[in-house]
Amino acid sequence: MLLRVYSLLVLMYDVMALFFLVVTAGMEAFYHLFFPPHQKSVAGEIVLIAGAGRGLGRELAIQFSMLGATVVCWDIRADSNEETAIKADSLGYGVGKAYAYTCDITDREQVMKTAERMKREVGAVTVVVNCCNLPSPRVLTERPVPEVRKTMDVGVLSHLWILQTFLPSMQEKKHGHIVMLTSVAGLTGIRDLVPLSAAQFAVQGLAESLNEELRSYKPSGDVRLTLVHIYPFIVNKEMAAYAQLRIPSYFGTIDPTTVARKIIDAMRRDYVEVSIPSYLLYIGKVVSLLPRKAIYAMRELLDTGVDFG
Repeated sequence: MLLRVYSLLVLMYDVMALFFLVVTAGMEAFYHLFFPPHQKSVAGEIVLIAGAGRGLGRELAIQFSMLGATVVCWDIRADSNEETAIKADSLGYGVGKAYAYTCDITDREQVMKTAERMKREVGAVTVVVNCCNLPSPRVLTERPVPEVRKTMDVGVLSHLWILQTFLPSMQEKKHGHIVMLTSVAGLTGIRDLVPLSAAQFAVQGLAESLNEELRSYKPSGDVRLTLVHIYPFIVNKEMAAYAQLRIPSYFGTIDPTTVARKIIDAMRRDYVEVSIPSYLLYIGKVVSLLPRKAIYAMRELLDTGVDFG
C-alpha cells in the first residue's frame, strides 16, 4: 500500500515537473519571437559549402567569407566552383580565405578522400552546409531508375556521407554546426514529385534523429544542428517567368542573397528548425492538425502551377 502511494506521488511530481517545463519552454519561445537570441560569431570557423558552384551555395560562400570565416567550396562543377572561391576570397576583406575542391558528394569514397586532403591543406571543418541542387523527376511510374536513384543519392545519401566524414571531428572537439536544407516537400507530399518528397521527408527525419542523438550524447559538447525549410518553390529570379502563382504573396520567388542571409542568421542564433519565410513553419504545423479533407481543399486553393521539371 505504501509503495503504491509512493509511486503515485512520484508520478504526480513528474507530471507537475513536465507541465512546468512545457510552460517555461513555451514562454521562452514566445519571448524569442520578439527578442531573438544573440548571433554567435563565425569568424575563424572553417565552413564547408557543398554545392557552392552557383545560386544559393555561392551566396552562402560569399556571405560566410565576408563574416570572417574560412570557406571551403565543394561542387561537381570545377569551373563555377573556382569562380565562387575567387569571388568569396576577394570579398572576404582579407579575414577569411576561400578554397575550392571538386567533389561528387554522392560518392562516399570521393567525399572521404577529398575531406582528408582538405584537412591537411586547410584544417578541420567546424560548419557544414549541404545545399546541392536536388534533381526532381516527375511522376514516379514514368521515370527511369537512374533519375530516381540520383534524387535519393543527392537528397539523402550525400547527407549521410558528409556526416560520417565530418561529425566525428566535431564531436571530438565538442564544437561544430550542421545546417540541413529542405523545402515544403519535407513537410507535405507534393503531387507528381514522389522521389523529391521522399528525399525531403528523409532529411526531416535525419535532422530530428540526429538532434536527439546530439542531445543525448554528452561527449558531443557544443555541436548544433539547424534544419531550414525553404518554402518558396523557386530561389531564382530568372525562373520566375515559368511560375503560375495563384496567390503570389504566399508562394513566390525569392533571391538567393536573401535566403543565404536568413540561413546564416538562423545558424548564428542556434535555431533548431526554421522556415523561410519564418511564419509559414508555424502555419504548416497547425494545418497538419486539420482533417484530411480540409488539407486537400487548402492544397487546391494554393496550387501554384509551378513546373518543377
